[in-house]
Amino acid sequence: MGLELRASPPVVILLLSLLGLAAAGKLLVVPVDGSHWLSMREVLDILTQRGHEVVVVAPEVSLHIKPSKTFVMKMYSVPYTKEEMEKDFKALFHITFEEGSFFERFFKVFEGMKRITKLEVSSCEQLLQNKELIRYLEESKFDAVLTDPILPCGAILAEHLSLPSMYFLRGVPCGLDFEATQCPNPPSYVPRVFTDNTDRMTFLQRVKNLLFDIPNIFLCDFVFQSYSKLASEFLQREVTVLDLLRKGSVWLLRLDFVLDYPRPLMPNIIPIGGVNCAHKELHQVGATVFSSGSD
Repeated sequence: MGLELRASPPVVILLLSLLGLAAAGKLLVVPVDGSHWLSMREVLDILTQRGHEVVVVAPEVSLHIKPSKTFVMKMYSVPYTKEEMEKDFKALFHITFEEGSFFERFFKVFEGMKRITKLEVSSCEQLLQNKELIRYLEESKFDAVLTDPILPCGAILAEHLSLPSMYFLRGVPCGLDFEATQCPNPPSYVPRVFTDNTDRMTFLQRVKNLLFDIPNIFLCDFVFQSYSKLASEFLQREVTVLDLLRKGSVWLLRLDFVLDYPRPLMPNIIPIGGVNCAHKELHQVGATVFSSGSD
């Protein structure tokens, strides 16, 4: 699923005429590990091919983030091992797909996120306390920051460096992305997580959808309170994660309304569905499907 763009011939000619004026930029990337990185990695490869300089800041311990010839990588130490990280991520992955009532799933996911958040906050703290690395970032004269706001460490760095931030995301826990962008999120037809509702709901389903928003109040405080404290200490002024996310210049949203239910978007939110994972061609499956007859 790719993002399809349509423009009239005069507009296309105008855009092409401006290409010669474009200059390569210097991009600071603060990624999130796991599938988030697999999606972002493809974008970074293309940016590098087009002449942009990319610098990735990542912890020494990670699941998928590895050095590459296509970009510069700056790493920092963290107080946990890869084995500890893999254990917590695998546990959360299995919990997410378990069946059960809403409350059973919610509290299991809550406990899993509690362990993951502890790891990620300690990683962010190590990054912000690394004076040598921070000094390098301050002196490097970047043009912008690309990060996934599901973990706001990149947003904290963007604020410190006074750089515009571009967010590359699927979503943010407890719907904080809706609040940060002031995007409408009506429970009348935007389904909430775990409800199994569609965008066409009865009155009782809409009531259920509304009630499922209540735990988000507590989830937001739990997930982001540590980051707000960390950001306030680092920036030396009182600030919340919501304050930081509100300064996002562009939100590159990894969704596509072919797969996802329709929802409102703000002008600086760009759907880029189709870049959610690394692409692999299934030659054997394709051959079987196309040779299977009229079906």
